[in-house]
Amino acid sequence: MHSCDLYVLTPPRLDPIQFKPLLIEALDAGPIAAVQLRLKDVSEDDIRRAIDILQPVVQDHDVAFILNDRPDLAKICGCDGAHVGIDDTPIEQARSLLGPDLQLGVSCYDSRDMAMQAGEKGADYIAFGAFFPSSTKDTEIRASIDLLSWWSEMMELPVVAIGGITPSNCAPLVKAGADFLSVISAVWDHPQGPGNGVKAMLKAIHQAQQEF
Repeated sequence: MHSCDLYVLTPPRLDPIQFKPLLIEALDAGPIAAVQLRLKDVSEDDIRRAIDILQPVVQDHDVAFILNDRPDLAKICGCDGAHVGIDDTPIEQARSLLGPDLQLGVSCYDSRDMAMQAGEKGADYIAFGAFFPSSTKDTEIRASIDLLSWWSEMMELPVVAIGGITPSNCAPLVKAGADFLSVISAVWDHPQGPGNGVKAMLKAIHQAQQEF
């Protein structure tokens, strides 16, 4: 059976003190492969403060703590890796800043060429998406299930699916070979709290795997 794990992104804005118990609830709810701190339009001081408060919680659960967009801070602050997009630090520079041991993820949207180049330049995983409309990121890009299937059949490099993923729509992504499903709203906006959001995603992933 192909394994597919949960990769949780933080909301783009948060107060780390208030967010910490929600994060603990999510981490306690079931196996999560990684948590990405993805803050937008905040200062470096805010990012460092969030890392100081949230990173120990994640790493104490034996979960990888990935920093969005700042491989320099990821290295300095002891994160497990960094994730960059098309407008962020160039891949080669990010790989150099992180060194050989930290994880580097690269957003490749709906582009096979970008994904192959990312792999050649040292990415440890690539991300395709958005697969569905997302409330947290306004994007016109729509990646196809066929793209995910092609990559998982042809390439060894792990692939993350992202964008509007919920328990009700994730099955085709699991069956297409996604190694990770990246979620935000499905966890943090769950009406019964983030722990139940994680459990619902894990249950849906497991059910999809049983249908292979």
